[in-house]
Amino acid sequence: MTQHQSISAVDQMNVDIRTVHQQMLKHKVSPVAIVDSCLDRIERLNPTLNAFITVLPNQAREDSRLAHSEIAAGRVRGPLQGIPIGVKDFYDTADIRTTAAFEGFKNRVPKSDAVGVAKLKKAGAIVIGKTNMHRLGMGTTGVESAFGPVRNPWNVDYIAGGSSSGSAAAVASGMCFATLDTDAIGSCRLPASCCGVVGFKGTYGLISPRGILEGEEDPGEMIRWFSHPGIMARSVEDVAIVLDILAERPQSERPSYLEAIRKDLNLRVGVANNFEAHQKVRQAFHVAVEQIRALGCTTTNVAAPLRHPVSDLRKIESDRRLIASEAFHDIDVMLLPTTVAAVPTVEEARNNGQALSAANTVFANYYGLPAISIPSGFDQNGLPFGLQIVGKPWDEAGVLHLAYQYEMATAWADISPELLGLSKRLQEK
Repeated sequence: MTQHQSISAVDQMNVDIRTVHQQMLKHKVSPVAIVDSCLDRIERLNPTLNAFITVLPNQAREDSRLAHSEIAAGRVRGPLQGIPIGVKDFYDTADIRTTAAFEGFKNRVPKSDAVGVAKLKKAGAIVIGKTNMHRLGMGTTGVESAFGPVRNPWNVDYIAGGSSSGSAAAVASGMCFATLDTDAIGSCRLPASCCGVVGFKGTYGLISPRGILEGEEDPGEMIRWFSHPGIMARSVEDVAIVLDILAERPQSERPSYLEAIRKDLNLRVGVANNFEAHQKVRQAFHVAVEQIRALGCTTTNVAAPLRHPVSDLRKIESDRRLIASEAFHDIDVMLLPTTVAAVPTVEEARNNGQALSAANTVFANYYGLPAISIPSGFDQNGLPFGLQIVGKPWDEAGVLHLAYQYEMATAWADISPELLGLSKRLQEK
């Protein structure tokens, strides 16, 4: 195998970050080849999926050559070195436009990187582009954007979810390995569910939000309290690798999230019995719960804290301090579906920015809880479902651990969209 030989298209959809980086260290594959492979997929698929607003081929190739030289010289930065990452177009990127999919920001070019972007670059990750999103993050569909709607890789007639729509489509279709996102009412977890990938947000404050449209008008108290940085990837392990880089807590006060997913934890699992969901979603959820029980977990039926004063934030700090004792007194993590119903079509969502309900996700934003959505099945239209796991404050390790165990015990993460004929199928419509 030559130093610039790429992994195949099929392998790229199933290979994880750690494996790719190990291949780089053994000189079996080059960062240059990995970046070229992702750029090739972007060139072929982005005209159909519209996942990226801005693609950075020249910068990405230059950064990949640097990563190749560093690895050849023995200067290894870590598992993200040479890995193509997408960044939601909410996050400032130095000298690269950051638009939030808003017409008024089409020519907005910040001078500095957001904190999360800077951390990824320092770790050696390669920013391959800025992903499309629901305009200003104010919707759950990804249909409303100054750059056009994002399409779902499983079926382009359907939405990708939102607001981190482009990120979900990009990860699901192999255009990049992971993305840096935001989640204010479920806007990372919802598109992850729709596109069959893993979407995660940590406890409020775990990842810095500094540099999201820095210097622009204050978005308001609710957004400041509810918005959490998020991560999307094709596996729980990949999410843990990125989180180890982005987490703000001092190294001495936090575990390695990558190590935590494989630890032997005896988690008490609460199964929510008060969520909203259509029949098909409920059926898929009950199957997932049985699979969790088969792992040996003790389960208890519980009421998720879905009711909260969205319009009155005077008690939000005290509510966050009390949530662990009130909702997690007898459990460690909580299960419920990510979405309420089947994924809507682009046409069904065109005049309704909230067409994808956040009824099962927004409580985790109000209480600032760590939460993840992982693939757990498919609806009647062949679109993915998500299983949501929510933990008490600062217990990211427990959330990631159970998600990883479920992922390893099921085949959902191994199934990817049939993409190679995607553009042709759209042209035939």
